[in-house]
Amino acid sequence: MPSLIRLLVALLFLGALVYGGMLALVVMVEPTPDEVRVRVPTATILGEDAAPARSGPDLGIRSNEDE
Repeated sequence: MPSLIRLLVALLFLGALVYGGMLALVVMVEPTPDEVRVRVPTATILGEDAAPARSGPDLGIRSNEDE
C-alpha cells in the first residue's frame, strides 16, 4: 500500500507541475496579434470551376468507376 500512495503522490506532483506551467504561460505570455493574408483565387469567389486537377503518375490503383 505505501508504494501505491507514493505513486499517487508522484503523479499528483507531476500534475501540479504541468498545471503550474500552464498557469504561468497564461499569466506571463502576451500574444502579439499579426496580420494574416490569404490569397483566394478569383474562380473560387465567383463559383467557377477551377483548372482541372493535375494527373499524377499511374500507380496502378483502379477505382470502381474504371470497371
